[in-house]
Amino acid sequence: MITYFDYATLPVTPWKNGAGATREIIAVPSVDAPFLWRASIATLQADGPFSPFPGVDRTIVLLAGQPLRLRGEEIDHPLALWQPWAFPGEWELSSVGIVEPGLDFNVMTQRGRASAKVEVVSDRQRAATEGVAYVLQGEWDLAGRRCAAGSGLCWRGNAPGELRPLGADGRLLLATIALK
Repeated sequence: MITYFDYATLPVTPWKNGAGATREIIAVPSVDAPFLWRASIATLQADGPFSPFPGVDRTIVLLAGQPLRLRGEEIDHPLALWQPWAFPGEWELSSVGIVEPGLDFNVMTQRGRASAKVEVVSDRQRAATEGVAYVLQGEWDLAGRRCAAGSGLCWRGNAPGELRPLGADGRLLLATIALK
């Protein structure tokens, strides 16, 4: 299954705390958990706590907006543009320092059943069996379709083929999922 998407057309789910909203890209079901893996883009509008996800590994990437900090009991991590950061879903974290609305990419995997590798790339890639590719800058040929910033594709079961930049300025967020 290969699905192309555009950020602007993803369904919006407001957060209960009012500090943002989520646009889900894909949620792969699991027989014994809410998901095996899930990818989404969130709008951060105000400082606030992150929802806990026990048994889940998370990776977050700031896509747009000013740098901010993720803080917990013994954690104070700066979140900078396009710099992936992985952490356990059990950590009690809050976003701090939001001065304007921003966007972040999130991928979550059920620990012990799946794992994610998230990176920002600028060169030709061969995709893994499952994952998400999201154009950050420039234009890309994503498995035969021309995609611009704010669009991408997600896939399961079959690698979509080649992902390649169409110019020197191309940047792509690539999340590859390994099933265990």
